[in-house]
Amino acid sequence: MVAGTALALLGLLWMLQGTDLIRIRPILCVADCQPVTGGSPGWLAAGVVAFVVGLAVAGFLPRRRQR
Repeated sequence: MVAGTALALLGLLWMLQGTDLIRIRPILCVADCQPVTGGSPGWLAAGVVAFVVGLAVAGFLPRRRQR
């Protein structure tokens, strides 16, 4: 459940970065690093997938009951 929640939160962060609602400066730059500006469809898609998988792993999505 903890891993699923962490993955869902990471996916949420990626979605917000992909839509350009959150901007985080690069960490551990070796050269002259520039922050990424503008939205990114790739990060948005990765965020949506990670968020849904994280919810499924954490058990928040409805599951079928076996009889």
